[in-house]
Amino acid sequence: MSKSIAVIGLGRFGKKLATTLYDMGSDVMAVDKDAELVQNVSGNVTYAIEADVSNPDVVKGLGLKEMDVVVVAIGQDLASSIMAVMIAKEQGVPYVLAKAKDERMGSILTKIGADKIIYPEEESGQRTARILLSDNFLEFFEIDDNLCLLEIKPKPEWIGKNLIELKLRDKYRINVVAVKDHSEMRSFIDPARPLEEDTELLVILEKKDLKYIK
Repeated sequence: MSKSIAVIGLGRFGKKLATTLYDMGSDVMAVDKDAELVQNVSGNVTYAIEADVSNPDVVKGLGLKEMDVVVVAIGQDLASSIMAVMIAKEQGVPYVLAKAKDERMGSILTKIGADKIIYPEEESGQRTARILLSDNFLEFFEIDDNLCLLEIKPKPEWIGKNLIELKLRDKYRINVVAVKDHSEMRSFIDPARPLEEDTELLVILEKKDLKYIK
């Protein structure tokens, strides 16, 4: 089932995040007060809305309560970011991410309810999109244009089974390069050892095959 995600703020980070999420199958509402930015992204999201999110009545009218995730990607405008985060949480959005330009802004947004803070110098829109779309993804790293490295949690149906039984390479086109359990990362992998709930897998795969494990 695809997620419904609102991205508020269509600067470089927000635009990349919104279009990547849409390309990966999500329903994406993209919002910005700049008509040109909204027009530029309109063909690459589910729907794009021109709106001034510094106005609380406007934010309330966006229908954020219907979203699984809201990303406040405004960054430079603290007042608008605060307004968007507060209203999203008041309307019951389960998960709100907020972009912050520095730790002070991040601290403020956390205190008013943001579930996660994104610092654009540390995160890319594409990487954030990958993590958002799977409850299993812990970290996402690009190796090159074709390959990526993921740290993932086992799917529920994998628990109690070993790598031989799971045939992850055949079914999901992924290669397990390390296993972490009980806080210890091991490059030696015992394929006959059953996976536990706290097991984490470090895997390499082609980007086009991400859809098989999200």
